[in-house]
Amino acid sequence: MSKAQPTTRTPQDSRQLRGSGAPGRGPGARGGKLGAGRSADVATALVYCEANFGELDGKTANGLVRHSELYRVLSVIDSTKAGLDTGEVLGEQASGIPICRDLAAAVAHAGDVTPDYFIFGMAPASGMLTARERVLLLEAMDLGMNIVSGLHEFLGDDPEFAAKSVEKNVEIRDVRKPRPKTELRMFSGRIRDVKCPRIAILGTDCATGKRTTATVLTQALVDQGLKAVLIGTGQTGLMQGARYGVALDAIPSQFCAGELEGTIVDAYEAEDPDVIVIEGQGALSHPAFSTSSFILRGSCPDAVILQHAPRRRHRCDFENMPMPNPVTEINLIQTFSDTKVIGLTINHENMQSAAVDGTIAMYESELGIPVTDALTRPPEHLAKIVLSAFPKLRKKTFAST
Repeated sequence: MSKAQPTTRTPQDSRQLRGSGAPGRGPGARGGKLGAGRSADVATALVYCEANFGELDGKTANGLVRHSELYRVLSVIDSTKAGLDTGEVLGEQASGIPICRDLAAAVAHAGDVTPDYFIFGMAPASGMLTARERVLLLEAMDLGMNIVSGLHEFLGDDPEFAAKSVEKNVEIRDVRKPRPKTELRMFSGRIRDVKCPRIAILGTDCATGKRTTATVLTQALVDQGLKAVLIGTGQTGLMQGARYGVALDAIPSQFCAGELEGTIVDAYEAEDPDVIVIEGQGALSHPAFSTSSFILRGSCPDAVILQHAPRRRHRCDFENMPMPNPVTEINLIQTFSDTKVIGLTINHENMQSAAVDGTIAMYESELGIPVTDALTRPPEHLAKIVLSAFPKLRKKTFAST
C-alpha cells in the first residue's frame, strides 16, 4: 500500500461511511461474516492493547480481531499475553492472529513489509494517551505506519503528532473526531420517513458486547436473505468498517439525536434496506453515560434487543454501583421510549456452557421473551427474535429463497 499524503482524517468527513468493499458488501449491507473481511488486498495493521487484550478496556482490539472490513490484523501487542492466539484468548477458535510482546516483535512478525497501520486498540475511561503510549505511537510513525486512534484526544490536533505525520508522510485517523459544528445536524423528525424496522441493541452496562451482537445479528439477517444495514455509534464499529455511523460520545449533546437520525435516513435512502440495526452504547440506567438516551431519541427504534452480563456484579469501572437486572432495564427503556424490548442476549463472561443454558431458560421464563447468546449459540436464534417480532420480514425471507 502506498503511503497517503500527510494529512489527518476522520470517518466523519462524510456522512456515509464507506468500508474497503463495494456497496452492498460487509455487515453494513449484505456480506462479511464475523471474522471475515481480512483478505490480502486490504490494509495491514498492528493493534496495540497492552495488558488489556480480552479485557473490557480492550474491546476495540477484541472487536477488530473478530471482524474488520478495513484492516487485515497481523498481530496484537500485549506483553502480558505474548505468544498466545487472539481467538483462544477470547474463548473462541484460534484466529491465527498472534499476540506479540512489543512493537519490535510485532514488526518482526510482519516480515519484510512494514504494516500499513498502527491501531490504538484500547478504550480507556479517560480517552487519553499516557506518556508511554505517546512515545510508542510516535515510534510507530517513525517506522512509516499510519495511525488510527479512537481516543477523545485528537492526535491530528497535537502539534508534535501533526509535525511527525508531515515528516514521515503518514496519516492520522482520529476516528472519534466529529465534523465542524456548522455541519452537524439537528433532529428533524425525518426518522418517520424510514419505513423499515429499526432495531436498537442496548445493554445493562457498557462493554457488554452490544456491538458484537449487532454485527452478528446483521449478518444473521443477511443470511436469511434480507438486506440489513448496521449503523455504528462508537469508535470500534467505525474502525471495523461500518459503512454508516457516527461516534456519538464525541458529538455535542445538542446534535446527537440529529446526527444519528440523519445517518439512519442516509442509509435508508441509499440502501433501501429491509431492516436497520443500530449499535447501542452504555446503558440507559447508567449515570455516567447519556448515549443510550440519544440512541433511543435519534433512532426512535421499533424494537430493542437488550444485552446483559449475568455474572457481572457491578458496573464496569464503577465498583460501588451494582448491576441492574434485565427487568428494571426493560421497564426503563419502555417507559423512556415508545418501543418494545423483543429479546435478551447474554454476555457469557465467566460462564460455562451449561450455565448459559440455564440462564437462558431462566430469563425466558422470567421475562416472557426469547433469549440467546450471540457468540455461543447459533446466530439463527438471534435472527429469529427479529423475524418473530416482524412477520413481514419473515415473508421476505421466504420470498428470497
